[in-house]
Amino acid sequence: QVDLVESGGGLVQAGGSLSLSCVASGDIFRINSMAWYRQAPGKQRELVATITRSGRAKYGDSVKGQFTISRDNAKNTVYLQMNNLQPEDTAVYSCNAAVVLGYDDYEAHFWGQGTQVTVSS
Repeated sequence: QVDLVESGGGLVQAGGSLSLSCVASGDIFRINSMAWYRQAPGKQRELVATITRSGRAKYGDSVKGQFTISRDNAKNTVYLQMNNLQPEDTAVYSCNAAVVLGYDDYEAHFWGQGTQVTVSS
């Protein structure tokens, strides 16, 4: 019932920037935390950043370069601004949202489809 649609991935040279976005829609009463994860080929999925509904952000230890997570509650959207990208940042980036559904008070987690970020040297 909840759909997360991501956009903004692509190919960029080392040192470049990309901005990712993820829009949630569906039977949403409230979105609590939102997050970005990434997974490189053959590697374990790792946390990139999380952000609370009030805007408090935390970042994963392995994140390189200048990454900033933000959100717009009115638009049910989470963003990830990625600056100074490096080849090791190459991965599929997926968003996650902790959603209180409209028909009950259960908090469920939903995932986006993922968007490919490729950084060339």
